[in-house]
Amino acid sequence: MPRLFTGLEIPSDTGLMLSLLRGGLRGARWIDPENYHITLRFIGDIDDRMADEVADAFARIERRPVEIRLTGLGSFGNGKPHAVWARVEPTQDLMDLQAEQERILQRLRLPAERRKYIPHVTLARCRSSTNADVARWLSERGDFQAQPFIADRFVLFSSRASVGGGPYLVEEDYPLVARGGGSRGGGLRLMAAEPPWDLP
Repeated sequence: MPRLFTGLEIPSDTGLMLSLLRGGLRGARWIDPENYHITLRFIGDIDDRMADEVADAFARIERRPVEIRLTGLGSFGNGKPHAVWARVEPTQDLMDLQAEQERILQRLRLPAERRKYIPHVTLARCRSSTNADVARWLSERGDFQAQPFIADRFVLFSSRASVGGGPYLVEEDYPLVARGGGSRGGGLRLMAAEPPWDLP
């Protein structure tokens, strides 16, 4: 079974805005715009039986659509930068959706995520970028903002072994609807990747 993770897709117009940030950072490997996404929970390699249990449990999530706001840029890396990203505002709805998925996975006895959840869209992996390179790139583009959008579903992605940054496949999708609207989902089914969305 390939590695699994949940996430939110990025609309094409927002992906276009993010793609305009590409370039100007020495030693960076840029994520293809069709692979932009917001990771909710990395699950990892699990067997088919557990994957079906996860998919069925996620199908019972009932949450309303989530407004997504991208404001500012940042980087990951202690001492040496390893990624630059667009910041996703951690609204209550977004954090509650992520926390519910965390609780579900722990109830299924999967390991807890030990890292603090920081919602973001990865833009590039830093292969040989220095701290100075990244600081310069951030200072030149730090006022980035995009138009808010509504995420009306979350998806279960799979990722084959690769260098990172895609391609990703949508294995299952789960609508986010107003209270009382219900949700659907279930066993895994393989679907073609739908642009656009990264592993954490």
